Amino acid sequence: SIILKVMSSKSGLLRSNSLGYTSLLTFVILALAWFVGFASRLFAIVRFESIIHEFDPWFNYRATAHMVEHGYYNFLNWFDERAWYPLGRIVGGTVYPGLMVTSGLIHHVLDLLNFPVHIRDICVFLAPTFSGLTAIATYFLTKELWSAGAGLFAACFIAISPGYTSRSVAGSYDNEGIAIFALQATYFLWVKSVKTGSVMWAALCGLMYFYMVSAWGGYVFIINLIPLHVLVLICIGRFSSRVYTAYSSFYVLGTILSMQIPFVGFQPVRTSEHMPALGVFGLVQIVAAMQYARTRVTRAQFLTLFIGGLSVALGVGLVGYLALVWGGYVAPFSGRFYSLWDTGYAKIHIPIIASVSEHQPTTWVSFFFDLHITAAVFPAGLWFCVKNVNDERVFIILYAVSAVYFAGVMVRLMLTLTPVVCVLAGIAFSLTFEKFLKSDEHFRGSSAGTDNKQYDKLKKQKGSEGADQTSSSPDGAPVSEDPIGPNVRSIVSFVMSILLLMFVVHATYVTSNAYSHPSVVLQSSTSNGGRVIMDDFREAYHWLRENTPDDARIMSWWDYGYQIAGMANRTTLVDNNTWNNSHIALVGKAMSSNESAAYEIMRELDVDYVLVIFGGVIGYSGDDINKFLWMVRIAEGEHPKEIREANYFTEGGEYSVGAQASQTMLNCLMYKMSYYRFGETRVGYNQAAGFDRTRNYVIGKKDITLEHVEEAYTTENWLVRIYRVKKPANRNGVKYTERKIRPTGGHKSSSTVGRSGRKGSLKNKAVVIKGKRPVTA
Repeated sequence: SIILKVMSSKSGLLRSNSLGYTSLLTFVILALAWFVGFASRLFAIVRFESIIHEFDPWFNYRATAHMVEHGYYNFLNWFDERAWYPLGRIVGGTVYPGLMVTSGLIHHVLDLLNFPVHIRDICVFLAPTFSGLTAIATYFLTKELWSAGAGLFAACFIAISPGYTSRSVAGSYDNEGIAIFALQATYFLWVKSVKTGSVMWAALCGLMYFYMVSAWGGYVFIINLIPLHVLVLICIGRFSSRVYTAYSSFYVLGTILSMQIPFVGFQPVRTSEHMPALGVFGLVQIVAAMQYARTRVTRAQFLTLFIGGLSVALGVGLVGYLALVWGGYVAPFSGRFYSLWDTGYAKIHIPIIASVSEHQPTTWVSFFFDLHITAAVFPAGLWFCVKNVNDERVFIILYAVSAVYFAGVMVRLMLTLTPVVCVLAGIAFSLTFEKFLKSDEHFRGSSAGTDNKQYDKLKKQKGSEGADQTSSSPDGAPVSEDPIGPNVRSIVSFVMSILLLMFVVHATYVTSNAYSHPSVVLQSSTSNGGRVIMDDFREAYHWLRENTPDDARIMSWWDYGYQIAGMANRTTLVDNNTWNNSHIALVGKAMSSNESAAYEIMRELDVDYVLVIFGGVIGYSGDDINKFLWMVRIAEGEHPKEIREANYFTEGGEYSVGAQASQTMLNCLMYKMSYYRFGETRVGYNQAAGFDRTRNYVIGKKDITLEHVEEAYTTENWLVRIYRVKKPANRNGVKYTERKIRPTGGHKSSSTVGRSGRKGSLKNKAVVIKGKRPVTA
């Protein structure tokens, strides 16, 4: 007995040591994943400087700085008079404040710790910091779905995956930088609450969902995916009290909390996108009531009650929904919803949505570019989940299928596909390595056991003839009992390791060369490999800030509104919020019209300066000439009588600014401002004057004259051109000697008219004497 006690104590000590080593190794791997993910997102800082990137991040930074300076409640009531002139914008009611609150809270905590940091630096490094938290949330989610080993693979994948890095590099201060962490954390807490049936985990899931709602409009994906999971569990007969507790607690708490966001308000109960979640909540109550009544009535009574009650409930719910939509109490599905199911819907009905490059369908190259080897491996992980399905794995299956579809419809939604691809790829790699790296001791032990029981060998062979010689691992994965040769295991392990190294190299290369270039600073290289920095954007915005009146109003296309307000601190007519399509269409009409018609529109809008982006000199393809057709289409949607897209094409139906261009195209304001004085310029020794490097041909009209606008400033590389709108000229002066006064008819000279008959005199004027009544003269 003493020997047994000693052996048991040693085995317990070994188990505790093994657990300690495993925990330490897990902690080290997650810490390294956080560090590598953070470091890989700093290429833009190292190569350029600590600067805010892109377009939307400039508004987010400006709003965050305003909140830190004036406080949260003043931020919610902030009326931005520099946006959407002359309408303005109420910022607190038109923005998701989670990003600003997170940065402001970090800034406040650091100040309390006497560690002062400028709010700009916090904004720049926020997304890389949250990438580590996303990796940890992905680890816990995958661990709940499969195993800790798969979780470590998934965490390492998402830490450097280009599909996620594209929205979380240093300087990319956008909502997605923190929203993906909230997404993964919400899904982890939901899976945990379904597994345990705990109100506590469901409440934590609701709180994390509230943070997600405050951070990003993509929360609609969560509030539809989780109800879909519950609905599928009901349909396949897996509904239980755990699911009822989890969903009821999550939906009630999450909905109430989400309505506290001013921008969301009553949308969770008044928009069609949220109605499926409400419908499933009602269905869950009905199914729970049916299960309660099942043990108290006969089978025939239960079937009658179930079929009848469910039919009545579905009918009443559908009719009630249609009545509320018809009555205007519930908003119908939005155009963005329809554009997810019909890729051509936005181009026809909402061109402002179709004009955004990130709303275009995803190409096959983009899948490999952003996901690399994980795009090919994750179907294997999906198959393992299907083969060993349970309640929580139903969720990841639905997540994968829906995310793949939506990512194919819109390239921006590749961001929501990347996390589930990393999870399933982690499961596939973990299971493969577990199978091919297992030592031979397991198989030797199995063979020794069969040798000791030779009498049962024939019986087992007969019983297992034609059957699959597999068993289940603790995590539910099939594990073969047949030993695998060392050569096969070595080859498979080597190939898998090479694939992982290729993924690391690809992810680092893509992050460095594709996703670490700020849009406000362009980089080019010389023939000998030298680097050339083109800082035209900030040069132009600095000129506006220093050389224009503080109340100057700048007209540009909506892409540059946030940057003008953030860097130049000047009033803009439209910006990236795109909430008023008619106002954007009016700006598009001005750009598409001839100079005289455009001048009338600019005078009505009190425009002082016009800013256009022109890439013909340096070959910049993102200029306004390449975007011009979208301006025409949006303007045509609101002003079909004045603007027609067909008038801007050549006779052959092509879009061109060359010799074949139409007269409407050659005379429009955008063409004139882009190519003014360009016909006199040679961009290369062997190029003709007026050769456009972006379009690769000579422009159609070189002798451009301007009447109502004048060139105010053009940057070094002609990338940004600013024009001043002329004030209306006074009437031409007439010399005194040339003035002619036409006498008015019927006027008599003063010599023939008495004093009482003079022009303007009163006849029979009353004479007032003090103390007496007035007497008429």
